[in-house]
Amino acid sequence: MPNIASAKKNMRKTRSATVRNRAQRSALRTALKKAKAAETTPEATMTAVQLLDRAARKGLLHRNAAARQKSKLAKRANAAAAAAK
Repeated sequence: MPNIASAKKNMRKTRSATVRNRAQRSALRTALKKAKAAETTPEATMTAVQLLDRAARKGLLHRNAAARQKSKLAKRANAAAAAAK
């Protein structure tokens, strides 16, 4: 347990950020699973892309990692659209 006031404050900040990040990461993972499902809708893909962009902007995910995930989602969506034709 920290004794210094600034260390105590950092501990409180870290705890609240951890809770916030965990919730955002969980929502992102859920959206990605829905977007990767067999019969996915374009809305599910768009939601996942928006959450990826937000996660990269907030620093929850590295921007290149978010771009890579978005690229994979786009490939999957394009393949599904081509197969539907």
